[in-house]
Amino acid sequence: MSSSLPKKSTIVRAKKFVALGSVRIAFRILEVAAPGPGARWAERIWLTVPERPWRPKNPPPVAAGKAFSLQVGASTVVGRMWGEGSAVYLMHGWGGTGEQLDAFVEPLVAAGHRVVSFDVPGHGSSSQSMAGRGRSTLPEFIDSLRAAVERYGEPHAIIAHSFGAAAVVLAVLDGLPTGRIAVIAPMSDPIGFSYVFAKMVGFGERIRTRFLRVLEQRIGQSMDVFDIPKRMRAVDSSTLPPLLIVHDLGDREVPVASGEQLQKMWPGAVFDPWTSLGHYRILIDPDVVRKVVAFSAVPRTLPVP
Repeated sequence: MSSSLPKKSTIVRAKKFVALGSVRIAFRILEVAAPGPGARWAERIWLTVPERPWRPKNPPPVAAGKAFSLQVGASTVVGRMWGEGSAVYLMHGWGGTGEQLDAFVEPLVAAGHRVVSFDVPGHGSSSQSMAGRGRSTLPEFIDSLRAAVERYGEPHAIIAHSFGAAAVVLAVLDGLPTGRIAVIAPMSDPIGFSYVFAKMVGFGERIRTRFLRVLEQRIGQSMDVFDIPKRMRAVDSSTLPPLLIVHDLGDREVPVASGEQLQKMWPGAVFDPWTSLGHYRILIDPDVVRKVVAFSAVPRTLPVP
């Protein structure tokens, strides 16, 4: 039995490689012959949420919490809440769920905070996105956070992972008040990632620019709204809350350069590099959890540690 496992794993990887190779060939043809249909296909791929979210082998113990639901557009966002006191919000990343940040719940409650966690539309237990079954959009991440804050009050802090970090940054740039932000493996430039996406699946500028226009039509907003580097250049730095950036140097999902870029853009940001934890295990590492909780739970009257 055990000898067959490496073979099965190799077959799965080979199938994925062949599938991606076929996609690249198709996109190269569409780039020249039919960039419009290529852009619509690229949008479908971009919005598709991975089917199986990461879960730790040994999930951290956490109380059941109080279940709640929020209406976000036509979607029902499902979440949980623990404790009392000023609110700390947990924001998962693309293809994730609120449970991925459970390791932060108990220490934050012990520090005297109410903890609010939820699944954005198209993720976890929440209903489908406005983009359809199995998909989601960046505005829905932002709108879910706003809806939770409207229900449970101004954040003492927000802890966010990966793509969720981009949503939090954009919400703050749009005026969402918060005492401080801790981001883990943050994506700092969603629009810039479209170039990486184009290279990965094999299309060029004719499809990429049209693909962004297709996205604009779907969400009813200009892509400039989500251009974090551009918006950071225009922001009054005195209005920004303290920011802690935690990133693994070997992260394969969101390279550490993304966290470093955010540090350069955000005056006074603290960059805390780690090793051997990757993109997901960093969420349950005890030392990382202690560092993030210490930063997030500190009273506002005290200086940043």
